[in-house]
This record gives sequence, C-alpha cells and structure tokens, in this order.
Amino acid sequence: MTWCTSKHLRPSASPVRPPSQRRGRRVSRRPETDLPPLLGPYSPCAAGSGLLFLSGQVAKRPGSVAVVGSVAEQTTQCLDNLFAVLAHEGLGPRHLLKCNVYLVDMHDFSEMNTAYETALHPWRPARTTVQVAALPQRAAVEIEAIASLDVD
Repeated sequence: MTWCTSKHLRPSASPVRPPSQRRGRRVSRRPETDLPPLLGPYSPCAAGSGLLFLSGQVAKRPGSVAVVGSVAEQTTQCLDNLFAVLAHEGLGPRHLLKCNVYLVDMHDFSEMNTAYETALHPWRPARTTVQVAALPQRAAVEIEAIASLDVD
C-alpha cells in the first residue's frame, strides 16, 4: 500500500504512476497547505491495487478551524476537499468510483443530494448514504471516496 500525502515525493513527473511503479511507500508528515486540514493522525489518502482510498472529509476549508454552513454548503465543501486531494494526486472527479456519505440527520438527504448532484455533474459514482449518531466537529455531513488510479 502507498500512502499519498505529497506529490513531491513521487519518483516521476507523471501525474499518476504506471502500475509497475505503484509499489513502495510514500509518506509525508505534513500535507500541503492547499489540502483540507486533517483532524487526526492519518493520511488524506492511501493507494493500492490501482485504487486511491480517500479519507472522510468534513466541511473544513484549508486554514479553517470550524465547520459552518447549511447541509448543502457542507456537502459542497466536503466534495471540494475530496477534489483537492484528488487534484493533489493528479486525478479529478471523473476518477471517482464510489462515495460514502455520512449524515447526522437523514431528513437532510434531499438537501445533501441536490448539492452532491450539482458538484459532481456529469459524473455519477456509486454511492452509499447512511445516518450516523455524530460526526467530528459537529459536522452534519462527511464524505469519503474510492477513486481509480487508472489513466483514461
């Protein structure tokens, strides 16, 4: 498995390493400042077997300490954070295969769904949405994802 937190640790200049070069380990203790802030001791993403696993994102902007906004605003910011991690790894929304959405209140599903559809249009990765008791920093929404490392 490869830990992804810094494009500067890549041995090649290509945005995505070919499958033969995806082995090994890349670790950076300090993520780039354009990435969303981490809430704990984990990597924003990990790569293995041609897939990129993106850690869950809450609606925190880079440099911010608070989660604010409506469910729609939080959904949009969560996806923007995922897009930033994807871009940092040389990928984009079209590489998303699956998203898992966690909501504190399932009554917010419609509002989340509208913002999600707008942010991801025209891509439609597989998705699961579940209700949870609570999320970090009192967020209403958290989204995690799996992306393909294959270049299309």
